[in-house]
Amino acid sequence: MSVPNVAIGASSRKDGLEAADFGDDFTHSTAVKPTDQLELSEAELKEEFTRTLTANNPHAPDNIVRYSYKERTFKHITMSQLAVHFVLEPSLLHQDSEEAQRLRAKETLIASVEVEHEAEKPETPATPVEEGEEPADEDRPDSAASKLDKKEPHKKLTNQFNFSEKATQTLNNSTQREIYDAYVKELDKQERNKDKQESKREETEKRLTADTQGDYLNKLSKAAKIMERMVYHNVFDSILHDFKYFEDPADEGRQEGTLLPLWNFQFDKAKELSVTALCWNKKYPDLFAVGMGSYKFNNQSGGLLLFYSLKNPSYPEYIYFTWSGVLCVDVHEQRTHLAAAGFYDGSVAVFNLHVKGQAPLYKSTFRSGKHTDPVWQVQWQNDDMDDNHNFFSVSSDGRVVCWTLVKHELVHSDIIYLTVSLSEKETINGASDPALIVFSACLTSFDVHKQIDDLFLVGSETGKIYKCSKSCSCQYLDVYDAHVMAVDSVKWNEFHPKVFMSCSSDWTVKIWDHTVSAPMFTFDLRSAVGDVSWAPYSSTVFAAVTTDGIIHVFDLNVNKYQALCQQQVTIKKHLTHVTFNPLHPILIVGDNRGHVSSFKLSPNLRKQPKTKKHQEQSKGPEVEVAKMERLLSPLRDSELNSVH
Repeated sequence: MSVPNVAIGASSRKDGLEAADFGDDFTHSTAVKPTDQLELSEAELKEEFTRTLTANNPHAPDNIVRYSYKERTFKHITMSQLAVHFVLEPSLLHQDSEEAQRLRAKETLIASVEVEHEAEKPETPATPVEEGEEPADEDRPDSAASKLDKKEPHKKLTNQFNFSEKATQTLNNSTQREIYDAYVKELDKQERNKDKQESKREETEKRLTADTQGDYLNKLSKAAKIMERMVYHNVFDSILHDFKYFEDPADEGRQEGTLLPLWNFQFDKAKELSVTALCWNKKYPDLFAVGMGSYKFNNQSGGLLLFYSLKNPSYPEYIYFTWSGVLCVDVHEQRTHLAAAGFYDGSVAVFNLHVKGQAPLYKSTFRSGKHTDPVWQVQWQNDDMDDNHNFFSVSSDGRVVCWTLVKHELVHSDIIYLTVSLSEKETINGASDPALIVFSACLTSFDVHKQIDDLFLVGSETGKIYKCSKSCSCQYLDVYDAHVMAVDSVKWNEFHPKVFMSCSSDWTVKIWDHTVSAPMFTFDLRSAVGDVSWAPYSSTVFAAVTTDGIIHVFDLNVNKYQALCQQQVTIKKHLTHVTFNPLHPILIVGDNRGHVSSFKLSPNLRKQPKTKKHQEQSKGPEVEVAKMERLLSPLRDSELNSVH
């Protein structure tokens, strides 16, 4: 009996099958159509609907917003649509890789072991077969037992008490003595390693102990230094009160001024040396540097670089013993822990006060362009384009050199090389020397303009002053016939951009306008002048020291012809250098016996010009420039008229 075709739903097919199975009673069942079934035409039934599968993750959010700190706004973030459905790790290996070689070696070893087991298997003797008999099934080569024996060879059981795998055996048969020696060697190696670890641990403990002791000593030394300063404040209590409060009442009834002696600074190991340089620290006005050396050619030995503080005049704060005599010192204005020094042997060095030890941080050598003659002046300059520190130096070899601190070395570049022609040689010696045409100018002093960074002055041993520029290294801009002997010092004015001052061993101090070839003022001090210094508080006040032990203090605004103060501070000693404190009304002078003395200026040496009643006291650089200009204008006009 045929089963009717049922086309509506699975339930209909099920009913039809059941009808076929259970007899004739169910053969008359018909398909039932649902009442809500949609009626479709033949064209609609044949219409195809295409659905596109994409790799986008339907669960991934698409409205995530994050704040961008770089652009300072909220930005839409695109989420990743990657969804991993299946991962299969590959089992292929490159034939030249290490893992493939290990697998190949393992397979080779297993194959060799199987071959050895096959070779060690005993051969069973064949049983004779009588005539007329057929061999048994187990003896036949094509029997099931023989095939089983071939597929699964008999494995020999190992002895559990006396067994050693062949893979663990060595290639050579070692004797008991060799094994014992190997064990002894290994024990010795372990002992040595143990000793090394113990020594390292002891060194670490010693280092930690030393660091702890160093920290303790540093704290103790700092506390002891504070106590020492407090003790010396009590010892020099009267001098400290004079420094702070004393004002000479006699200045009210006179025009002249005086110098009040304050502290004396001396170091026992510097008695045979001369004070060759003085320089105040711009950041700490109580700290100053002192260079010690000798000006005598036949008395050259080591030198000293000392740093004193007004808070403790009994002993230097820092001491550096140098290989040659120190001739000049300059402390960096911003990095006040850096001090540049020039030496008699032609070398320059930079010392770092933050680093312990006597060795300088930088030092010039012949390979790095060292001077061949003594270095008479060093001066820090503004940092270059790469923010590298640099300073200038002048020497008797005629070179003005710029030294740049680059990593761990000094890089030099010659700014200018000054020479003297044959005509100047004839003037000096009084006779011509046809064999010598040009020789180096012996430079003795140097100073850079306070406002114009490219302009600088150089003094020479012949008494000439050269005006030069950093941008012109082949020729100087101008030359002044300043003195008849060596120019010991040349200084630009702190306020006026056109004024500078020079001194010489020819007993004179001269004040110049660099636009005029003749000096504006000339002062004869009746002794060789060792050094001059402008006051930091006035454009018309300066001080000079002479070899007869006298300090001369001038104020051109008060007296253009004589010094307001001429004070004898020593008789047997020669004064070599002088400099004003940048903040306090004091100055310090050095002599040829290694002593440094400090003096306080009386009110007449630092008073401001009088003003009219009910008028405020004007201050500032413009006032100081105008004060100096009033003195120079008539002199400059008369000089120009005499030239015409």
